[in-house]
Amino acid sequence: MFKKFAPVLILSVVCLFGCKDTTTQPQPIALEELTIANIHEAYKNGTYTSEALIRAYLEAIDSLNANINAITTINQNAIAQAQALDEEYKKTKVLRPLHGIPMIVKDNINTIGLPTTAGALALKDFIPEDDAFIIKQLKDAGAIILAKSNMAEWAFSAMHTKSSTGGTTRNPYNLDYVPAGSSGGTAAAIASNIGVIGLGTDTGNSIRGPSSHCALVGFRTTLGLISREGIAPLFLRNDVVGPMCRTVEDATRVMEVMAGYDIDDPITKNSQGQIPDNYTQFLDENGLKGARIGVLRELSDNNIDSDIEALFNTALTDLSALGATVIDPVVIPDFKSLSQDQWCAKFREDIEAYLARYVKRDTMKTLEDIIRVGTTAEFSSKRLSQYTTASGRWGNSGAECLDAYHDQRRIAFREAIEQVMDSLELDAIVYPTWNYKPARIDRFEEDYKGDNNQIIAPHTGQPAFTVPMGVSPGNLPVGLQFLGRMFDEPTLITLAYAYEQGTKHRTTPAKTY
Repeated sequence: MFKKFAPVLILSVVCLFGCKDTTTQPQPIALEELTIANIHEAYKNGTYTSEALIRAYLEAIDSLNANINAITTINQNAIAQAQALDEEYKKTKVLRPLHGIPMIVKDNINTIGLPTTAGALALKDFIPEDDAFIIKQLKDAGAIILAKSNMAEWAFSAMHTKSSTGGTTRNPYNLDYVPAGSSGGTAAAIASNIGVIGLGTDTGNSIRGPSSHCALVGFRTTLGLISREGIAPLFLRNDVVGPMCRTVEDATRVMEVMAGYDIDDPITKNSQGQIPDNYTQFLDENGLKGARIGVLRELSDNNIDSDIEALFNTALTDLSALGATVIDPVVIPDFKSLSQDQWCAKFREDIEAYLARYVKRDTMKTLEDIIRVGTTAEFSSKRLSQYTTASGRWGNSGAECLDAYHDQRRIAFREAIEQVMDSLELDAIVYPTWNYKPARIDRFEEDYKGDNNQIIAPHTGQPAFTVPMGVSPGNLPVGLQFLGRMFDEPTLITLAYAYEQGTKHRTTPAKTY
């Protein structure tokens, strides 16, 4: 059984040779809902060190992970890295942007010295020779990788988080339910306060779905803002990596470090000239005053759980009360037809390129090699089999599969949305992140009725942020999603932060499991 209290670390002083210990015992570190700002204030005040904090989080993982099964690998060098950062701070008295902040990294992101398995037996023993571009950025900013997190195998499932290397991850708010997929391990860990900041990847759902299910903030940023180099892909034309955190401020700080051009991910060239000096300047608790918010009812009309609908309508009332003008509904001309025929089956092409560049094994070059090694997950087995023959668009248009800046179907979809936003002078469009509550683990396929994450942003390339919207019966969190224009993360940060600060829907899961 897990402890019913927040894990703490107590540092003691041993007095030798019978001497009298007159030192004051340091206060234990309460980990629940710590933020980057909280931690840096503690470092400055000498309340605790980075080493002490890392030890406390390792104790928390040991205490709390067994039943949620969020963590796959512990970084054995985390304490040494914390000690080095403590020594640096003693000398410089300067904290890096993420100095000593414990980070949970999804298991499809390359990290030196740690397995990067993508949840698959085919990569069970793969340890990258180099960090992914974003991991280098985060380490340079002072973040410490605490652990790798479980994921849906190959990121195949939006519905649940199960892998051959890590098993099944459970939702910390109700262990019988899924944390969605595929970044469910990161979501469950950060929600449970066994890490401070988390990374997920999102091909269609996998940052925003798990964040919604676990009362977190999840940023799917503009396609091209953040490098995907060194990340095992699902469909690279849609893939995004981004922060999963307990607060908008922390997610913003993590995004700020990662944003920028990477020569090894050509799509990030589109970010040049689009990134402000800093993103934290847009954290305005009054940011909804005078804002114009559109409601895309077409995503939820006649297809929404009554409890989620009630929470969504309350959220719209809250947006108005916080100063926004809510335009309900907004209609995108030809929305249904534009949203169709957007998916392209690119897994074979993308994963084989990853294997060639990073894994570099003669026995692991092709999709057939992956299938030969096998999987313990029936769901993954079906998907792998499908991708042996699937290629090109899933629809019948025959249009070429290109990135969001050159694919005419994607551009047309985005332009239709942004033209309506422009005509109505909208700052963002909102809708429920999922229309239904999390599914039970034992019947995740039957309970899954679709989600709103996979319909717009993965294809148009637009940014979409989810923020806690409340809790539905069964103690199951749900999220509100803000959709913005390309590279308009500043506006989404302002709106999401103001909504978060005005409603305070984030809750901590009870440590009673």
